[in-house]
Amino acid sequence: MACGTIGPGRLSEPDRIVAAALEILGGSKSKDLSGERLLITVGATREEIDPVRFISNRSSGKMGFALAEAALKRGADVTVVAGVTTAAVPSGVRIVNALSAEEMSQAVARESNGASVFIGAAAIADYRPVQRAEQKIKKSNDSITLTLERTPDVLSQVAASRTNGMLVIGFAAETENVLDNAREKLRAKKLDAIVANDVTRQDSGFDSSTNAITIITGNKTVEWPVMSKCEAADRILDVIVQLRCPKKF
Repeated sequence: MACGTIGPGRLSEPDRIVAAALEILGGSKSKDLSGERLLITVGATREEIDPVRFISNRSSGKMGFALAEAALKRGADVTVVAGVTTAAVPSGVRIVNALSAEEMSQAVARESNGASVFIGAAAIADYRPVQRAEQKIKKSNDSITLTLERTPDVLSQVAASRTNGMLVIGFAAETENVLDNAREKLRAKKLDAIVANDVTRQDSGFDSSTNAITIITGNKTVEWPVMSKCEAADRILDVIVQLRCPKKF
């Protein structure tokens, strides 16, 4: 390595290297989020079937952590409610851990007081087993039946209980009819904006370092090409600034 130390090592993620280089070359963004308190959910939840099995998804937390890091650089106070993640945690961000959808719902309810912006970037499981087995389910029959129930809808809960001008931003990770489904989610949950992406694409799916997003606010739809998740985070934060101060744009 550059310091002369010999041993195993690794480069940082490419999008982090690009972001650092751009900041050095072009200077950092203005502190346009100063005074904002962002609460961001990140990663996947796990809904236990028994002590060793669970229902979950492939979310890594990269997009949510990119948002947290970018917001911190732009002057915001940032708290992250994190489920299961594989991405690196940005320094300087306060982390609250929440493993299940219920735990995430409770953590968000506690942390949302005083938040001015909520971004629901976590992939929260929509269903959980009605009953968790106390012991490991043994392999005895050719098939078993799991009865599932809905988990708390964290995004809807925040939107319905918001006060003092809080902005609520959602994500729509879709596999078909991406924009139609995203617009319906925006309307049904009464969000200020929603970020839609097609997770079947290799360059913008779960655990990818890049993303191709479409941001929908009211009747306005802006589609962005494939970019690093750090760049995508700044595009999303730009929209938050525009929503907060529409007369400037």
